[in-house]
Amino acid sequence: MNHSIHSADRATHLKIVVVALVAGIMVAGFGIAARTNADYNQTAQSTHVIKAGKPVAVTSAAGSEIR
Repeated sequence: MNHSIHSADRATHLKIVVVALVAGIMVAGFGIAARTNADYNQTAQSTHVIKAGKPVAVTSAAGSEIR
């Protein structure tokens, strides 16, 4: 039994590397799987981008306001 990484043999180092690699692959796989549920349909046309220029009043009412 090796209580220190400095005194560990080659097999112990290999086990640590393999466990870290498997854990990294699992975390990356979980992240990719969670990301596939995201909505990729957001484009500049669908998010209603307003460019700087004239002042604009944004309201939650359905009708437009004329000033």
